[in-house]
Amino acid sequence: MIGIALAFLGAALSVVLPGFGSAIGVGKTGQAGAGVISEEPEKFGKVLLLQALPSTQGIYGFIGAFWIIIKLRLLTGEIPPISWETGLAILFGAFPVALTGFVSALYQAGVSISSMNVVVKQPQDSGKSIIMAAMVETYAVLGLLATILLIQGIKI
Repeated sequence: MIGIALAFLGAALSVVLPGFGSAIGVGKTGQAGAGVISEEPEKFGKVLLLQALPSTQGIYGFIGAFWIIIKLRLLTGEIPPISWETGLAILFGAFPVALTGFVSALYQAGVSISSMNVVVKQPQDSGKSIIMAAMVETYAVLGLLATILLIQGIKI
């Protein structure tokens, strides 16, 4: 029973931490974006893209949890008994996506907010600033890939 609880904790952290980071990031960028479009509503599309960027980490967290759910066969209703060691391995396997998702969403929000200044002051360079914000995403993707590889390597 402890093994399953640890594995469920890993799945929960995979969703909750990146979800928190994304919610905070989207909220902060939304506040900054509202200021931009209150003055220049025609820039809504670019601002919306910058606001949406920190939301993807929450999706990656969900994908990480989904891999754990598949590993535990939760969708079949036949959850295998697992040892506490296996549960702990699954919990630790969830850490890469949980932690990189949380942190990168917050930092991506910061870059996105700064990029909104470029959209306002130099709209011709807004594509460059969007790329800079998207670069932070790389680490969330790497965290997701690490979680997938770790979870796949666990024998149940």
